[in-house]
Amino acid sequence: MIRFSILVFILGLWGGPAHAVEVQRVKTGLGFSALLVEDHSNPIIAFRFAFHGGSALDPETRVGLANLVSGLLDEGAGDLDSQAFQERLEDASIRLSFSAGFDTFGGSLTTLSENRDEAFALLKLALTSPRFDAEPVERIRGQILSGIAQSSENPNTIAHQALYKSMFADHPYGRPSKGNRETVEAITSTDLQGFVARRLARNNLHIGVTGDITAAELKTVLGTIFGDLPAKATPWKLPPATVHSSGGEQVINKPVPQSAIVFAQPGLLRDDPDFYAAYVMNYTLGGGGFISRLYREVREKRGLAYSVYSYLTPMDSAALYIGGAGTANESVSQTLAVVRQQWALMAEQGITAEELENAKTYLTGSYPLRFSSNGMIAGMLLGVDLEGLGADFFDRRNGLIEAVTQDDVNRVAGKLLDAERLTFIIVGQPEGL
Repeated sequence: MIRFSILVFILGLWGGPAHAVEVQRVKTGLGFSALLVEDHSNPIIAFRFAFHGGSALDPETRVGLANLVSGLLDEGAGDLDSQAFQERLEDASIRLSFSAGFDTFGGSLTTLSENRDEAFALLKLALTSPRFDAEPVERIRGQILSGIAQSSENPNTIAHQALYKSMFADHPYGRPSKGNRETVEAITSTDLQGFVARRLARNNLHIGVTGDITAAELKTVLGTIFGDLPAKATPWKLPPATVHSSGGEQVINKPVPQSAIVFAQPGLLRDDPDFYAAYVMNYTLGGGGFISRLYREVREKRGLAYSVYSYLTPMDSAALYIGGAGTANESVSQTLAVVRQQWALMAEQGITAEELENAKTYLTGSYPLRFSSNGMIAGMLLGVDLEGLGADFFDRRNGLIEAVTQDDVNRVAGKLLDAERLTFIIVGQPEGL
């Protein structure tokens, strides 16, 4: 999901020295703005942008609509058919793509400075004049249907889709964002055009830009690319989402030697005041790779699983705390027992002072290591803007982590974690379940 990926960008393991990054807010006067980090050391410009309203808004009989649109916007626009459009991109070494998540519909553009006029013109065409010709529509539809068919045999995909269905029932979050064969085959050209007309508008647009462009230049460019979009998107409201998490285990029988396990309980929304304490806690519990408790207890001490992890997943209308593991069928029962045990221990005892210090050291110390490309920085800027974190977030982020105390983490662990509410989905042939 785009939203989750963006949160990983913001909170995860990249960033840069705050003093080395100057973030500018570039206002257009057209109902939207962009966050910019100028970098004239290389002749490259990276755009990342997103519109609020993704696949969760797909009509029930057209689930997969946003995803299909994302595959078609660069398949012909204006006077250019699919082949001509793609040739123009390739000839100028322009990278343009689109993607759809539950809560957002986004795009990515990377271009050499010398080809920026061509890149911006093609992006504008894709957003304002997509063609949706019959040949590319059926070709991309076929690719999506093939991917859905392949995913239906993938244990991890099966497990995650079943988890979301279990946690969200009939809410749109409980549906696979790519849809199924019936809903994807039902999508018409009218549906595709309607999506663009309803969703792609200036009032729900967020943009992050990094590279060889000044603020004054960007202001003009933003008006050129996005100025012809409708001023306002069609009003919409995602239904409130209730997380159904009464615990228990669901086994989906599949003849594979290794079971795929996913588990979840309710999490915290991104604007929850306890989010940073939960973020630090999760590093110790299951998000810290080789040094997390789950890894140490499940894999290192007992050799039960090939992988084990956990992460926070906040969305617009709900939040989950998700984890997963992969293990041999004969080890599933014991793996589940150890996960529940560690979940309960964290809730009851919290973390130690040493664990808190280690988590802070890593989460703040690793932050400067991933400001390694314009694309990454632009993605972070987009995430900051989507979440309303402010242009000074890079300056404040490590301070927010450092401000978390042991009492904060232990209080949040006791409030948030509930081993009895963990819902497990197991895809395989687990012994003893």
